[in-house]
Amino acid sequence: MALDTATAKADPPLPPGAVEPRRRLKRFSGSRLGGLILALNLLSLLILFVGALLLNEWQRGLIESRQETLTAQAELLSNVLSKLSITTGEPTPAFDPVEASRQLVDDFIPAGQRARLFDLDGLLVADSYAVSEAIPGQALPPARPAGTPVQPPAPKVETRDAARLEEARSALAAEVEQALDGEPQAGVRRSESGDRVVSVSIPVRHVRQVLGVLTLEAGDVDETLSAQRRALMPFALVALAVNLLGSLLMHLFVARPVMRLSAAADEVRLQRARAISLPDLESRKDEIGDLARSLVTMTETLSDRMDAIEAFAADVSHEIKNPLTSIRSALETLPLVKTAAQREKLTSLLQQDVRRLDRLITDISNASRLDAELNRDRPRAIDLTQLLTEIVGIYEAGLKPGEAHVVFEAPRGDHVQIIGRDGPLGQVFRNLIDNARSFSPPGGTVRLSLGRDDLEPDRPVRVRIDDDGPGIPSENLETVFERFYTARPRGTAFGANSGLGLSIVRQIVEAHGGRVRAVNRPDAYGGVAGARFEVALPAAPGAGRRA
Repeated sequence: MALDTATAKADPPLPPGAVEPRRRLKRFSGSRLGGLILALNLLSLLILFVGALLLNEWQRGLIESRQETLTAQAELLSNVLSKLSITTGEPTPAFDPVEASRQLVDDFIPAGQRARLFDLDGLLVADSYAVSEAIPGQALPPARPAGTPVQPPAPKVETRDAARLEEARSALAAEVEQALDGEPQAGVRRSESGDRVVSVSIPVRHVRQVLGVLTLEAGDVDETLSAQRRALMPFALVALAVNLLGSLLMHLFVARPVMRLSAAADEVRLQRARAISLPDLESRKDEIGDLARSLVTMTETLSDRMDAIEAFAADVSHEIKNPLTSIRSALETLPLVKTAAQREKLTSLLQQDVRRLDRLITDISNASRLDAELNRDRPRAIDLTQLLTEIVGIYEAGLKPGEAHVVFEAPRGDHVQIIGRDGPLGQVFRNLIDNARSFSPPGGTVRLSLGRDDLEPDRPVRVRIDDDGPGIPSENLETVFERFYTARPRGTAFGANSGLGLSIVRQIVEAHGGRVRAVNRPDAYGGVAGARFEVALPAAPGAGRRA
């Protein structure tokens, strides 16, 4: 139900045109918790990305650098071999195999490299492994105990080794054949032992004649790659640790608090509590703290609303029981009445009680629908001058003899603009006019005035409703806005008012960011000339001074 006390502890309504607080609509860039999670995840990915990028670049640069080094060494050796007396044959020079093998000694070839010299037909002339102490291939397996039978290699292994050897020889032959055409070759290929090697093949020339091809190989590529993988492991371990830390933080600071909030909400749902209270979460400065504070405020508001509904139900029950008791008493007395005058009097009392019940039920229905109407209608710009003019015109058009006139004093200049809902605001001014007319003497006047008071910048628009009635007791200037409060002068029709009109007025005005108050107007002799109800409302943004 729509009650003024239902939201007593809730946040005050926002003025029209105001922006919701930042904590309700936080951008991701302003999120502390979201920023922490994002930073940790990005950091872990960045570590892996940078590590992989650096190692890949290092691998590529290392191979290129080794190729350049081998090319320089091969060109140097080619020049040395071409100038030494290792050529025979007239008129076509050729390599002297004995002399070429003698020149390719360990002093020419650094450790870990292999040099081979091929003639014009692509036949191997000299091999640094054949003329040095270097032994190609892999280390022998450990010796078996005495008497252990020798296991012959499996056919599949022999086939695989033969295919690998043939592939390595084909790749080397293709590289040498291309170099014999006079163009140096450089690349990465597999050796006869299955290892990856960086290979460079340079034509060896005597003057302009190509004598053969010098091939230099560096077989430490796999070792370099293994070193790279080992170097990548610290990056991977650090990234894993950062991810684990991020997951732990998400569990501690997000998952567990949400689970606690869920458990607290279940307690409220199961009616074991009326409100959520988690002080350690409410003190947090991130979104979890915002959520905890919002849930606490929401449950407190719901609890207050339930209390208000219970109080409202009790008040309604009390107010309805009075006319029902009167009706029951009149009906029980009616058969005992002897005269027509007494029967007419009882019938009149019954009619008054029925009208009172009808008025109570109508006002209670209006009050119960008020919250839904305020939430359904979207605020918009309203011309308050035009709205009051139309309301006063309706009263004057339906004026009956003896009823008070309603006069509106419109402001000078432009019309006054506010932001609100015209339906509920129209109900506010109709209730206030009805209340003023009910206290006005027959043929009296109810005066409406619209103006601006800049002493209160937040609510500068002023609507005043004055009557010429007896006024309001000073101790009741605030209680007149309570539910079911009625204080009528003698002679007022019984049951004509339910006591909910002014309560509805305050609820609607406060929902629009305004305020309403009641005062007594003094006369020239210090007495009371009548009552005044003043409604203060915020002006529309950019409206400026209108009156």
